[in-house]
Amino acid sequence: RTPPELSADIMDRGIIMTGGSSMLRNLDRLISQETGMPVYVSDEALNCVALGTGIAVENIDIYRKGFMTSK
Repeated sequence: RTPPELSADIMDRGIIMTGGSSMLRNLDRLISQETGMPVYVSDEALNCVALGTGIAVENIDIYRKGFMTSK
């Protein structure tokens, strides 16, 4: 279901891993080996979720449509 332009970007630029699990030894190498794509671990892997959440909350009006769905 991934749009072709997003798939192309991921294939070209690779995957950036974040969060605590991304710091498991050699997990980035394993994923790169299995997918054939470049894989990088963020410099701030442990802080990415908190920082991203903070940015989203600060810009709630911009992201509201993505956060809230009507049923």
